[in-house]
Amino acid sequence: MEFYHLINRGVEKRDVFLDDGDYLRFIHDLYVFNDRASAPNYMVKARRAEHRRALLVQIHAFALMSNHYHLLVTPLQDDSLSLFMRKLNMGYAKYMNEKYDRSGVLWQGTFRKIRIKRDAHFQYIPYYIHLNPLDYTHPNWRSGTVASVEAALAALRAYRWSSYRDFNGIKNFPSVLHTDTLKPILGNTSEQNRQIAAILSDPAVAAHSDALE
Repeated sequence: MEFYHLINRGVEKRDVFLDDGDYLRFIHDLYVFNDRASAPNYMVKARRAEHRRALLVQIHAFALMSNHYHLLVTPLQDDSLSLFMRKLNMGYAKYMNEKYDRSGVLWQGTFRKIRIKRDAHFQYIPYYIHLNPLDYTHPNWRSGTVASVEAALAALRAYRWSSYRDFNGIKNFPSVLHTDTLKPILGNTSEQNRQIAAILSDPAVAAHSDALE
């Protein structure tokens, strides 16, 4: 089983999520485009009941930020990663162009793909993805100098646009996720929060986090 950390940013680092509807649409797209069948056929209600999805990837974790996103996925077929990402990025760009009456490219490029090769990297990357929203409330998390871990955890629980909640007992977007692989590794909520507390109070995390951007 292979794991990839996928990142894409808005062109010139512009925002690609402008309101809650945009975040919801992208998460909807994570589900709909994760299928070898064409999205329009699947989205027709009359055919939804009879359609059996052929998943392209397993989505283990995600975080959406205002101008970029992070995904942790496993491709399920040889060509499935590139197909999924092409459908996802093009589909969401079409939605944004239509909604905001815009034209031109939305994304900075195709996407950045980082293969997870080491166990230490694999064990850290879900936390890194889930901690990204702290850039809005506790940006010093990247230097391991957060004064109040409880306040940081509260901020993470309040942030809807990541898979953090689904791994911490708060049903959020479970239909998008494959949690079977990470749950035994991350443990229960208390175990995860202890690990997060260790990361937020460890100055060595700064260099590690910067290397993952």
